[in-house]
Amino acid sequence: MTDVPARIHAAFAEAGVTGRLHALDIDSGAQLDAGADQPVCTASVHKLCLLVALHEQAAAGRLDLGEQVECPPAGRTAGPTGLAAMLDSARLSLRDIAYLMMAVSDNAAADLLLHRVGLDAVNRTTARLGLTRTHAVHTFGGLLATIREDAGPVGVRALADPHVIARLRALDPARTNRSTPRDMTRLLGAVWRDEACTPEHGAAVRRLLGLQVWPHRLAAGFPFDDVHVAGKTGSLPTVRNEVGVVEYPDGGRYAVAVFTRTPNPAATLPAADAVIGTAARIAVDALRAGRGTG
Repeated sequence: MTDVPARIHAAFAEAGVTGRLHALDIDSGAQLDAGADQPVCTASVHKLCLLVALHEQAAAGRLDLGEQVECPPAGRTAGPTGLAAMLDSARLSLRDIAYLMMAVSDNAAADLLLHRVGLDAVNRTTARLGLTRTHAVHTFGGLLATIREDAGPVGVRALADPHVIARLRALDPARTNRSTPRDMTRLLGAVWRDEACTPEHGAAVRRLLGLQVWPHRLAAGFPFDDVHVAGKTGSLPTVRNEVGVVEYPDGGRYAVAVFTRTPNPAATLPAADAVIGTAARIAVDALRAGRGTG
């Protein structure tokens, strides 16, 4: 597999991105490293850490996932999906708020859960699981606020300027929510082996990851009816990420974390999205070849 990282980086370059990847055979421990220990901005991928912390607290009896939460429109964290895009009051359980956070990456839902769980608890959970390079600095509303502040009075239009992009704290792993690809596959492996939570809560986390609606990144690399992909995306200006698990009908389970940056600030870059699936497929195919499966 010595040439596989080079193939992955060549795919990134052809798509016009720089990328970091780690892939892990969850059962054998075999792995593939293409910049796996480089610090990266997690963006909405960090919602996975929050989800695990939520279920850890539920398993310990510190909260009830059926607890009903009022979700008034005033003060909701901005975003294009879920509660963030709704106009009226709602009342939902913590469990259903978590669904919105994971399935459609709802920022308002994530911050409602963070209000209940706390950033410190999220960081305690990742530390307990040995994710030494993973840390939450901001709520999701706080993260968006740094972008508005750093963009200046021109607002989002300034994000087309590379000089403005370069000063965004949200894109600096030293000053924002961060991790590494290796930490994220370690987390996914722990979830799939029921080491992150009790089996009941691990199953709930896996279910929600399987309900994500976005098929254009990681899942695009595995267009087969009998291969299941569960994941969580993350996006910021110039950033496209996804972490997830690819499960084959022969029982093979592979955690993959792909984090990319592009110099192009455009919101729509199909090649940059698709290369996440391409790179993941190269990595998983190599791991499967190593264990003698096709």
